[in-house]
Amino acid sequence: MGTVTLGVSIAVPEPYGSLLQERRAGFGDPVAYCIPTHVTLLPPTEVDRALLPAIEAHLAEVAAAGRAFPMRLAGTGTFRPISPVVFVQVVEGAAACSWLQKRVRDESGPLVRELQFSYHPHVTVAHAISDEAMDEAYEELADFAASWSCGSFSLYEQGTDGVWRELREYAFGGAVGSVPAQGSPVDEPVEPAEAAEPAPSTS
Repeated sequence: MGTVTLGVSIAVPEPYGSLLQERRAGFGDPVAYCIPTHVTLLPPTEVDRALLPAIEAHLAEVAAAGRAFPMRLAGTGTFRPISPVVFVQVVEGAAACSWLQKRVRDESGPLVRELQFSYHPHVTVAHAISDEAMDEAYEELADFAASWSCGSFSLYEQGTDGVWRELREYAFGGAVGSVPAQGSPVDEPVEPAEAAEPAPSTS
């Protein structure tokens, strides 16, 4: 049956998801429209396609044990010079993301793997583009802020065209929902928080 490249992530809901994707494209990132705006829980991972049923069952178990939690994005950060990434910071919800990603990669499950870098939840807005464009992304999104109630995560597959497409959404606690309808966006300005020293991750 061959292999498939999968990823697990929390989608950033509308209107924020499209806004950040458009800004990423505007900074000159060529893969902006190939990658839905997200917070990574499992970076790109190649697996045997035959494992998909077991993977989906495993993720359903992880989601069933989870509960909705507040997510808040504010300000920018970067992994440079270690990795050419500029990102929007996750200033609330990081602990819940860490809990989830550990369970997704649990050694007893079908997605066990080591990470290249320590896990640091974030939303990539520029990757591997010119230093000038990276600086622009860092500065222009410094005042960005968004909040919502995170009620699910999703499994994605990367196609042969490089585009990531959702295979299935997993709502916490077994509830039914869709990512764009997660909570109500909060429009009040949010002060960027001080982030811990970041370690790059693959997203």
